[in-house]
Amino acid sequence: MDKKLFSLGCAVLCSFIWGTGFIAQDMGMDYIGPFTFSAGRLFLGFFTLLPIFLIFELKKVKKANLNYEKVFVYFIFISFLLSYGNSLQQFALLLTDVANAAVYTVLYVVIVPFVAYFFFSKQTHWSVWPSVLICIVGGFLLTELDNVSVRTGDAIAVFNAFFWAFHIVFISRFLRIFNFPITIATFQCFIGGIFAFIPALAFENVSLLNLSLEWKELMYAGVLSSGIAFLLQIYAQQNLNPAPVAIIFTLEGVWAAIFGWIILGQYLNEIKIFGIILILTAVFKYPFAFYSSLLLFMLPIYFSNTRRP
Repeated sequence: MDKKLFSLGCAVLCSFIWGTGFIAQDMGMDYIGPFTFSAGRLFLGFFTLLPIFLIFELKKVKKANLNYEKVFVYFIFISFLLSYGNSLQQFALLLTDVANAAVYTVLYVVIVPFVAYFFFSKQTHWSVWPSVLICIVGGFLLTELDNVSVRTGDAIAVFNAFFWAFHIVFISRFLRIFNFPITIATFQCFIGGIFAFIPALAFENVSLLNLSLEWKELMYAGVLSSGIAFLLQIYAQQNLNPAPVAIIFTLEGVWAAIFGWIILGQYLNEIKIFGIILILTAVFKYPFAFYSSLLLFMLPIYFSNTRRP
């Protein structure tokens, strides 16, 4: 299979899991706090990926000639970004709705090219910018335009976008010196879980009873949205530059809006549907990603129809 095609497929599936994961994230904080939820999902992501790492990459990593100091610094930095990117996302969801949190988060699509340029002199091809602009317009159409005041949750989500932008760019850079996607995904979850667990112990009531009350949401966010999706993200970035992959990742805002409508009953009007169409138009630059997105797009429509009597 063509490597770039494989990465495009991973990016689309990753965005789908992330987008639907917003529902679990939104519903999973009735009994636990944002840091606790983030720590729980990241540790679950680690335990999901650990057997895969032990089977497929442990021996390869042992044989590799590595600059361990540099690898360690990268792991600490990307895990920090992952942990507090997740935690800020949880705080945003406490104060705004799913669609807004997802859409403001994916503002990383416009931040990524600047981070790549200023830190690594990585120029973005001019043809990417129209897609970036379309994604931004489509994203804002998915927000609550009838409530033009900037809510606190929206502001947190915008700030959070910088964490994800840096994470995307530095994952691509890390892969150049440490091309072990399973290892990166596994141990960024473990270290990121520690980063989130420390403030959870300091500021929140962490208990096994409360965690057990949110087990369904934690399992989805941990196993799928953390473990599997973060692995898919890294496989996507193996063969795609940061700016194009960020465009495809903006589809998570589409899935969040659609499933927020289906599961949480959050309103999806004509303007939001037009926003979805615009984002799909931006992704049309990558035909395989576009058509696979359309295929996934049919799933919520099918399930919404089956729910009707």
